[in-house]
Amino acid sequence: MNSLNSDSTSAPPADASEDFEPVEILAGDEAGGLLLICDHARNELPAQYGTLGLPREQLERHIGYDIGVRDLTRTLAARLNAPAVMTTFSRLLIDPNRGEDDPTIVMRISDGALIPENAYIGEEERQRRIERYYRPYHETVAATLERMTASGRPPVIVSIHSFTAVWRGWARPWHVGILWDLDPRAPDILLEALARDPALIVGDNEPYDGALRNDTMYKHATMRGLAHALIEVRQDLIGDAQGVAAWADRLEPILREVNAAEDAHVVRHYGSRADYSRNRRGAQNKA
Repeated sequence: MNSLNSDSTSAPPADASEDFEPVEILAGDEAGGLLLICDHARNELPAQYGTLGLPREQLERHIGYDIGVRDLTRTLAARLNAPAVMTTFSRLLIDPNRGEDDPTIVMRISDGALIPENAYIGEEERQRRIERYYRPYHETVAATLERMTASGRPPVIVSIHSFTAVWRGWARPWHVGILWDLDPRAPDILLEALARDPALIVGDNEPYDGALRNDTMYKHATMRGLAHALIEVRQDLIGDAQGVAAWADRLEPILREVNAAEDAHVVRHYGSRADYSRNRRGAQNKA
């Protein structure tokens, strides 16, 4: 058993990860009303973890990170002059888009790949990863939101993700999906605007459902009453610079529309599953 995975063994040296910064921050206008975040921006690992026992090519797959999202987030942030907060570590080290008590926060198997260094992970090592990598990211997002809210204009939060085109042998038809939970303010605008393009297949809470308790958006947006949405772009569409530029062209004006919406910067809580069902129906009727 690897020493990183056992509660009975000593921890890595205290300075083992000091040269690994878990968060990448892009400066922008914090009074501008829009924050971009990216949970799965990169597939890097601190040196003491090697490749988690995987062949390097496995980390290049979608299981290691969300392909294309770092470049898309950076491009949108620059065009919109919006601040952005992104992770620098692979989701296989620890997944920041999970609650701390979620059993999948450290994946042992992902899309058929066994992750050797995660297979027998103990609670001590799990907590070490939470403290050194997971929490600094969420603390940075929270601190940025607090500063932006203090400016007098509560921000809209947009999370950028991507999804694999084929899952378990099934070709996913969507080009883009908008994920959301209780608050329809930003999703309504995104879904309606994207649906105007007849060439696009747009998913409303597809290929995943946005109602995941204690995920990033629940923690930072739903609980604060901030307007928000999670955008999922299919990975084969943003796998190169040309695709990133095309999707930045498509999303930039829509995000400006979201940010300019009259009620986008009002703190508002939507507090029941009945609200969720009603809001979903409302969005679908408008699309």
